[in-house]
Order: sequence, then C-alpha cells, then structure tokens
Amino acid sequence: MSLQDDLTSVQRRLDDLVRCVGRLEQHVGNSLDMRRVRADADHLRESLTLLREAAPSATPPGAVEMVIVPDTPYDPALWSDCEDEGLGSAHGHAP
Repeated sequence: MSLQDDLTSVQRRLDDLVRCVGRLEQHVGNSLDMRRVRADADHLRESLTLLREAAPSATPPGAVEMVIVPDTPYDPALWSDCEDEGLGSAHGHAP
C-alpha cells in the first residue's frame, strides 16, 4: 500500500470512530469522561490532517519518473552474444 492509501484508510476509520463516539454520547450523556473521549477523537482528526499536509504527495498521474543511469561501465559479459550494428557478426559473416 502506498502512503496516500494508508492515510486514506486511517481517515475512513477515524471518521467511523467519530460517528461511533457520537452514538455513544447519545447513550452515555455529556459526562466528563465522554467529553474527554470526544476531545481525543477531535485531536486525532486534527493530527491526521496535519500529517496529511506534511506527507510527501504521490507522483501525479502522467509524470515521468527519472531513471538514474550509473556512470560505471556495464559488465562485458552482458554483450558477449550481441552483434555490433553496422559491423556484422562477430563470426565474420555478413548478415
């Protein structure tokens, strides 16, 4: 899962938590403990918002990812069976 997928998943679950806290508050009433739970849920929501803003954004669709090619030479065995274009085969026979 990507970071954005994880953040979206947490957001959905946090929204569910806030709804459940609201239903629980209807049953329990507005007690001190319930206000603490409500404040904690609100604090989590604010913290997640800050985290989403600080998280690096995903690569936009259609963006080209840069591929870094090292300066070190390739392994010569990689080219052992290849023919040089324009020079003919290594066996001396023209194509």
